[in-house]
Amino acid sequence: MKVERLHSWRVSTVQALEIQQKLASQVSKRSEVTTPHFIAGVDISAGKGEGMATGAVVVLQYPELRVVETKVARGKLDFPYIPGLLSFRESPLTLAACQKLTTTPDLILVDGQGIAHPRRLGLASHLGLFLNTPAVGCAKSLLCGSHEAPGAEPGSYTEVVDRSEIIGAALRTKLRVKPIYVSIGHKVDLQTAIYWVMKCCRGYRLPEPTRLAHLAAGGNLGQEGDTMLPKAGYQERLLG
Repeated sequence: MKVERLHSWRVSTVQALEIQQKLASQVSKRSEVTTPHFIAGVDISAGKGEGMATGAVVVLQYPELRVVETKVARGKLDFPYIPGLLSFRESPLTLAACQKLTTTPDLILVDGQGIAHPRRLGLASHLGLFLNTPAVGCAKSLLCGSHEAPGAEPGSYTEVVDRSEIIGAALRTKLRVKPIYVSIGHKVDLQTAIYWVMKCCRGYRLPEPTRLAHLAAGGNLGQEGDTMLPKAGYQERLLG
């Protein structure tokens, strides 16, 4: 998969803030998603070694949501942990994994924020710009803004608002579990993002692409033919 070179990753905190301000204006909120044939999920997991991590991408064929390709990249996290600047810490390894793909996804679901970010450029938006591909943020927690509680039924959602701007949605994906936070990453509108996240849910809190990417990044995904299966003993309940 092709990765654009929009800027260097070896930057200072001040430079990172300037890059976010610049790139936020380049995020497209117009949907370019029709019916995707391949949907990818990406996630990253910090290893036990100091500053080490694994970035993972899992590509699923839609509508079967059958895994067709999984790639990982392991390495050191060079950028410090700074809330609001996590994409500078996590993107390089995630992009390295995506660059290994032979299948080009039509849509990418990211375990992280899109424009639901103080400067409107979270991980999903940053990756979407680098990959020039429609991307959706599917975060497990709220970074900024506020919202009313969504209804109890799966598919119910309420808007997340920050400074009078709608930046995402609190989406109920499973009965009796906390909502996830969906936002525009790139080349998608919010309603389309919500629609495809729900289409990718298979009885878990997380949509299947990011759920499997989470497993792959943590080394908890075994393989059997063309189907990726959780390794024996892994506690899936931790994913909700």
